[in-house]
Amino acid sequence: MKNVTDSFVSLGHWPSAGSFGFNTDILATNLINLSVVLGVLVFFGKGVLSDLLDNRKQRILNTIRNSEELRGGAIEQLEKARTRLRKVEMEADQFRVNGYSEIERERLNFINSTSKTLKQLENYKNETINFEQQRAINQVRQRVFQQALQGALGTLSSCLNNELHLRTIRDNIGMLGAITD
Repeated sequence: MKNVTDSFVSLGHWPSAGSFGFNTDILATNLINLSVVLGVLVFFGKGVLSDLLDNRKQRILNTIRNSEELRGGAIEQLEKARTRLRKVEMEADQFRVNGYSEIERERLNFINSTSKTLKQLENYKNETINFEQQRAINQVRQRVFQQALQGALGTLSSCLNNELHLRTIRDNIGMLGAITD
């Protein structure tokens, strides 16, 4: 502090009372200039600085208020989304369960249908085999009968002569006539 007062006192010690000069003491002049500038800034800038700080404070408070409102809205939307998600998950589980039961039902229907079709095909196969067996048996019978008839005719024709043949025909015709009367 003594240096500051010495600086002011040294103003009176300038060599010429009416002349203007420079003070070469850097520390003293810087402190004077700095104190003058600070004094002016405090005096005139106090209101401006206070207004700037108040405005800044209001903007920060408004931003915080807006952020809180947005946060509240975001939390509300998050809860709604979670509720919707739970609902969709329950519906998906229900669809999954219904889908699995529907798939199982369709699988059982398909198995039953296939089983019935296989039984029908088995029955058709057995009927076809029986039909083919009967047809084959009938064909064999016809061939055996034809061969037996041909053998019998061959035996008869070799054993019978014309006279015996005519007599057999007459006897058979007589028997037929007696049956029709």
